[in-house]
Amino acid sequence: MAKVTLVFAVLLIVLGFVGYLGTGHQHPTALIPAWFGVALGFGGLLAISPSETRRKIFAHINVTVGVIGFIGAIASALHEYGHARSLGESPDAKALTAQLVMAGLLLIYVNLCVRSFIQTRKSRKE
Repeated sequence: MAKVTLVFAVLLIVLGFVGYLGTGHQHPTALIPAWFGVALGFGGLLAISPSETRRKIFAHINVTVGVIGFIGAIASALHEYGHARSLGESPDAKALTAQLVMAGLLLIYVNLCVRSFIQTRKSRKE
């Protein structure tokens, strides 16, 4: 699971920098996905270990970071969309897209983690 974590970390870092460059370097909040990517990347590197206990701890930390990022991205997207609509404006398409892509990536990541946890538990029982 550590390698999958590193892949998603890179995807989030790329998303953050593309979003930041897409805003013309004006909105540093566009880098939020990159920070989550850095956190996942750090956790993914620490999860590469021969120690099963260490792998397990960092796998659970990483999935927690993923869940927090997913909830934050979805909440932010819904809030921004609702706020813009309540003012009769259209929401910022770039920001909304970046938030939804981040939420989608993290939802896939968390789903893969949960499936891996279930598969690992089943294989231990056998």
